[in-house]
Amino acid sequence: MQMKQLSALCLLATVTATTQAAPVWQDFSITGLYGENYAVVDKQQTTVTFEYAAKVKYADVFFFADHLRGGDHHSFTYFELSPRLSLGEVSGKKLSAGPIKDVLIATTWESNSDGDQSFDNFLYGVGFDLDVPYFNYFTLNFYHANNDKQANDYQLTWTYALPFKVSNEDFLVDGFLDWSTAEKDHASELNWTTQYKWNVGKHISPDTRLYLGVEYSIWNNKFGIKGQDENNVSALLKYHF
Repeated sequence: MQMKQLSALCLLATVTATTQAAPVWQDFSITGLYGENYAVVDKQQTTVTFEYAAKVKYADVFFFADHLRGGDHHSFTYFELSPRLSLGEVSGKKLSAGPIKDVLIATTWESNSDGDQSFDNFLYGVGFDLDVPYFNYFTLNFYHANNDKQANDYQLTWTYALPFKVSNEDFLVDGFLDWSTAEKDHASELNWTTQYKWNVGKHISPDTRLYLGVEYSIWNNKFGIKGQDENNVSALLKYHF
């Protein structure tokens, strides 16, 4: 069996597990971003992002779709679907040890719709949910990536969310770090993106989550292109339904 087929089967299995049960929790949000210091495609860029995250007994899933439009009016859509299957829940055994809360089969489907630059990448590997004080979540995923347009590589993904208060105001710092290995046709890549947000929505109603803030992106060797480094701050508006 080819590795891409194996990746697709892992993804299908975890998606099936996620969709066959009522969510323990779920969240849907829409985000608007605007920045003027992006690399590679267009320095000026507006992005609308739709996000969905959910947890069921045996799995969790995260999905986002970015619709990007540059200053030259060039637009395209990129999405990621990342379901993970809990080995602790499936086996009925406690897999926690030290800071590790659970071990999971981690999968991701990356897809880009940008004409000749379109691709579908399939990633599979192992994930860890970690118990870190003060964080809402702290995860590490280690992947083998079956890439469509580049040589296959390995990727580390770290995601995190840290809420805090200043006086009576609620703030949230969350984001991700992706690091991938260098291969014969592309450089090692690091994308560290963090959102710094203030929940202005609580002043509308106690349950309203409307965030204002910024997204800060550090992206070295963007898209695996040596020397294409991004250091960008984008204005951010995010609403959770």
